[in-house]
Amino acid sequence: MDHLKSLIREVPDFPKPGINFYDITTLLKHPEGLRNTVDALASEFEGERIDSVIGVEARGFIFAPALAYHLGAGFVPVRKPRKLPAECASISYDLEYGQDTLQIHRDAVGDGHRVIIADDLLATGGTARAVVDLVEQLGGVVVGLVFVVELEFLPGREKLTGYDVRSLIKYQS
Repeated sequence: MDHLKSLIREVPDFPKPGINFYDITTLLKHPEGLRNTVDALASEFEGERIDSVIGVEARGFIFAPALAYHLGAGFVPVRKPRKLPAECASISYDLEYGQDTLQIHRDAVGDGHRVIIADDLLATGGTARAVVDLVEQLGGVVVGLVFVVELEFLPGREKLTGYDVRSLIKYQS
């Protein structure tokens, strides 16, 4: 994964002073890097029975459909409010400064439906936890969560205790 990590641009003091932003657009534009990332994500759950891969708006949409394709599964988007046309289940959750809401079509996940949740980044874990809760409210089974990047110095993994959480690239600080 060191090769993939070398393709990620680090931007100091973005979006505010003291924050080091890990920009994956430089990884995405690199054909071999993108291919290796998707292949590595897929290999994490190779051989598992997966019905759907849940992608979290917006950067989860980059990886989840490709991962679903590799695993022979469907893709289900989780979006911000008023973006999905059919009946939705919603969940609101706390952010560092305020609240956010996510929605999923009610018929996207059913009882016993086995899913993987895919996103680009695990940081504080609030968004990932909200998606887990949404899936479980609809009767789905979270087989695991997979991230391209994990910021290990933040408490994201703690909010997902009891779940199979995997990440390709880890930053310690």
